[in-house]
Amino acid sequence: MVVNDSLQEQIQFLIEIDKLKTIERKTRIIHGDRLENDAEHSWHLAMMALILQSHSNKEVDLLKVIKMLLVHDLVEIDAGDTFAYDTVGHTDKYDREIKAAHRLFGILPEEQAQELLNLWLEFEAKETNEAQFASSMDRLQPLIHNHQNEGDTWQKYNITSEQVLNRNREIANGSETLWTYAQQIIQDSVDNGILTKSKS
Repeated sequence: MVVNDSLQEQIQFLIEIDKLKTIERKTRIIHGDRLENDAEHSWHLAMMALILQSHSNKEVDLLKVIKMLLVHDLVEIDAGDTFAYDTVGHTDKYDREIKAAHRLFGILPEEQAQELLNLWLEFEAKETNEAQFASSMDRLQPLIHNHQNEGDTWQKYNITSEQVLNRNREIANGSETLWTYAQQIIQDSVDNGILTKSKS
């Protein structure tokens, strides 16, 4: 079988990123007892962007948003999933992830490698309309999961409503409407006793 170099690199990359299915997150899937994996998370975010685009604060390039969401967690194949509320883990998170980005995207032909690296860097910077909306999806999704799962992750790790509010404020940068909705979810979770208001 004769395969040109570019195609071989692309196939090698696609095989490598299948590892994303093995990276477990801290959040359970909504309709089951097991933990969600990164590949499922990325797919769900892309669907959220497709469905919720009209709630973005500003007009966005939807294809670019979806590309970002499909790419943003690939680095966790090497760097692992850093829990949202792990303050120690976040101290070197970027260093671990940029190293992973260069290795993983570097498998691809140069032009595609640069495109994916640029998308990942743009998402991390959270400065463009697309990156801010993509980030709001990334924050909102686990919030919905925890609300639906009766605060499973929040309770397991003793997370308070103040922590959840502080973590998710940047949803407003991408969508004021979805931030209002997120605050309602948080308040409802407190009212229903699945999220504690403060540490005892």
